[in-house]
Amino acid sequence: MSLLRVLLGLLLSLAIGWAAYRRGSLSESGVVGAVLTGTATFGFGGWTWGLVLVAFFVSSSYLSHYKQGRKAHLAEKFAKGERRDLAQTLANGGLGALLAVLALVLVDLPGQPRAGNPLYLFLAFSYFGAIAAVNADTWATELGVLASSPPRLISNGRTVPVGTSGGVTGTGVLAALAGSTFIGLVAFLLIQAASLISTGAWLLADWVVVPVAALAGLAGSLFDSWLGATVQEVRWCDRCGKETERTVHTCGASTRPLRGWSWLNNDVVNFAASVVGALVAGGLGLLITA
Repeated sequence: MSLLRVLLGLLLSLAIGWAAYRRGSLSESGVVGAVLTGTATFGFGGWTWGLVLVAFFVSSSYLSHYKQGRKAHLAEKFAKGERRDLAQTLANGGLGALLAVLALVLVDLPGQPRAGNPLYLFLAFSYFGAIAAVNADTWATELGVLASSPPRLISNGRTVPVGTSGGVTGTGVLAALAGSTFIGLVAFLLIQAASLISTGAWLLADWVVVPVAALAGLAGSLFDSWLGATVQEVRWCDRCGKETERTVHTCGASTRPLRGWSWLNNDVVNFAASVVGALVAGGLGLLITA
């Protein structure tokens, strides 16, 4: 880690956060979260890790605004609007930032080289898997709600209204796979670019990051849906007679618990999905490269 890299990461995170705030993708607290996770990821993980985080943020923010008019009526379902706040940014990028810190503390400080180090490989694959999972979940949500067929609960296959926690569609699953594969491809291309700059040679053997990220991200996204269908807190608005994740419905009425664990909100579910993506990717990565 260099002070210059931390400073550059801070400046880039501030620039991206401010642009996202102006566009309506982040709230004021969301900018703080983006700066915290972005600076830590760039400063401790390096440019490849940092730019993968940027790829997630830019693509997910774009899809949040994609066909916004068709998705506007779903605002009553979700706990928060399209402007991500501090909790959401930490839920999506917090594990990645932590893995970046661990990569420095557990690998670099003892003087061990990163290249070929099994611990670093595990942390790197885990990082890409964590980001792939949150990207997959975002793509699945933003594109899945536009599907022509109604969603079904992942737990029992029952047809549910669009936007219901745990509801999945074929379009959403394909979108999740595309989102996780996208992160794997970005990671692979950035690894090649970094290798060419530093050594003048390709690292084509690192292509395995693409399928590993794709599978891990999909696994994390499906786990997110399973939690949403089973134990995530869902509330009920007596005035409107509708399910929601909000404590105060868009009609202004307070909602009451309907099912699930009160502490397991959407932010916790997203973080749990990133943990699953990280563990699956770390395990697969070590298995393949051993």
